[in-house]
Amino acid sequence: PAVFFMNGCITSAESVLITQQSHEELLKVLRNNKASATEQKVVVVSVSPQSRASLAERFDLSSSEAGRRLTAFFKGLGVHHVFDTSFSRTFSLLESQREFVERFQRKEQDSKSLPMLTSACPGWICYAEKTHGDFILPYISTTRSPQQMMGSLVKGYFAEQQGLSPQQIYHVAVMPCFDKKLEASRSDFYLNASETREVDCVITSGEVQKMLEEKNVSLSDVEPAPLDTMFSSVSGDEFLSHCGSGSGGYLHHVFTYAAKQLFGEEVEELTYKTLRNKDFQEVTLEKDGVVLLSFASTYGFRNIQNLVQKLKRGKSPYHFVEVMACPAGCLNGGGQVRPLPGQNPKELLQKVEELYKAERPLSPEDDTRVAELYQSWLHSVGEERAKELLHTRYHAVEKMTNGLTMKW
Repeated sequence: PAVFFMNGCITSAESVLITQQSHEELLKVLRNNKASATEQKVVVVSVSPQSRASLAERFDLSSSEAGRRLTAFFKGLGVHHVFDTSFSRTFSLLESQREFVERFQRKEQDSKSLPMLTSACPGWICYAEKTHGDFILPYISTTRSPQQMMGSLVKGYFAEQQGLSPQQIYHVAVMPCFDKKLEASRSDFYLNASETREVDCVITSGEVQKMLEEKNVSLSDVEPAPLDTMFSSVSGDEFLSHCGSGSGGYLHHVFTYAAKQLFGEEVEELTYKTLRNKDFQEVTLEKDGVVLLSFASTYGFRNIQNLVQKLKRGKSPYHFVEVMACPAGCLNGGGQVRPLPGQNPKELLQKVEELYKAERPLSPEDDTRVAELYQSWLHSVGEERAKELLHTRYHAVEKMTNGLTMKW
């Protein structure tokens, strides 16, 4: 898998931010909670469905079984709540859908409204900000990733509900990717008034595996616990997921929504056409021989570079692109559990994908809990604040060399 920071594209300050976030940090907070009666933190762990699938494969469990046992494992260590980022991803998908339709409708007035490029992958965002700066940023979706949507929910709505200040909560995200540590460290996701990050620490699937090893525990031997339902997409004791790719299904959901909203077309099934390689696929909506929508998924840096070059030459035929830095996307993230000696990486990835896709899908529009939060939480804070809580911004990065500022 392509781990973006291994490409030599991050600064030493960024590498410090990455090393500052480890499972050791989480264990330190849990130890402090036990040692001090006054300095208590409410510890929340949000687990991504890709991490759950990776750990499920290692311990020969279903994804939901792995989730119930992870809930028990974390709570046994002193964690208070274990949430599921499929829940916050519903917000990301709904906001992406609306953002796309709004951009499509102003495409005549704004030459940079399309193609809309997804923003959930921090490796890709880091590359875009540093390498192509102001040129590429207007195309990138402003919708927050599921990790940072959860950050908003936990340090905003949840804190309020629990009568806590954001600083009293220690929020950890379990992710398939090291770059998510960088994303959590962005100044855009720091709450200045509360002097705290929305996501305090990111640990990878591999680091959770390490924690289990250090505690001498096999996940298959942990007695499962009931799932936390507050911020989790669950039905009974099973997790619910989303249709589409293992990277969140952005293309799938935006395409079906846009087809219906813009052209009144109900799309039951998407037909993916593989181009150069399986990491570059496209989907089109045609009516009477006219292409109405042209979408693509572009994974891995070689494909991303081709996409950017096409954009620079004004030759991109797409309205929307799901962009991911890792070949094969998030299920193949650099932070996933490594293959066992002698285990074929391709077979491992296939198993992880099967476990991930085995969960029953839930349409974002049908998630009543999310709809309630739009009503109660987001309507109450006003439109401007709601936009801040669900969206973000990007920054062209400048690099200092010999006292001269150079664009990356």
